[in-house]
Amino acid sequence: MTQPPLDGPLALAAHSTTDLRDQWVTGTASAVLFPLGSTEPHGPHLPLATDAVLAEENALRAARALRAAGVFALVAPTLPYGVTDFAAGFTGATTVPQAALVALVVSAASAWLADGAGHVCLINHHLEPGQLGAVQQARAALIERFGPRAASAPQVISRRWGRHLGAEFRSGACHAGRYETSLVLAARPDWVHPARAAVLPEVPVSLSAAIAAGQTSFVQAGADAAYTGRPGDATAAEGEALFHVLTDMVKTEVLEALAGDDSP
Repeated sequence: MTQPPLDGPLALAAHSTTDLRDQWVTGTASAVLFPLGSTEPHGPHLPLATDAVLAEENALRAARALRAAGVFALVAPTLPYGVTDFAAGFTGATTVPQAALVALVVSAASAWLADGAGHVCLINHHLEPGQLGAVQQARAALIERFGPRAASAPQVISRRWGRHLGAEFRSGACHAGRYETSLVLAARPDWVHPARAAVLPEVPVSLSAAIAAGQTSFVQAGADAAYTGRPGDATAAEGEALFHVLTDMVKTEVLEALAGDDSP
């Protein structure tokens, strides 16, 4: 059988059911990249969809890189809701129960794997504990059902990747700060309010430290405008450099999983 080209649409939803079936039965290495987002406040300068923007852009760039490596990668429709309890009290914050998120992710990914996809990668940039827990639960459930090569969930908070994402990210004071603002400037500059970011004072609050101390909301942690760090220092150039790391993160972990490599 002639191998089909790897240059079709990146979006899974752009394919017809017959085209997708025909692609997945060829035996070509394949992966579905599933962007998991949230709808929550990211200061007065970034959109509620920031985490979804980051996950989707990360998935699109990684899909191109995987195609170049010979893997038929597709980007699933982005899931726009997540566990956002930490943002309680802010207009637009929309949360779902952790169990509901796990059930939805497992159900969708199971359908793709049962249909013939070789792998599903869960791409998440929303770092609330409930969200992180849901992603890992979903990955574990998929691996239990479909085997160790079935699913991956690269973590930006891991030492392997987090150490390459800048000092602000490592400090934990990075919610809608320089780190995330730079990434959105690189992905969706029309959704950023740079004039607002430029005048925002630094908020040196580490949300990771606040969570470890038992605090349960932005307000309780001292981020009463729903941002931390220094948004005014963000640049699109820094965002591009960060996306280079994030693209390599997803590409590397998907290829490792497909090869059966469990290296840290």
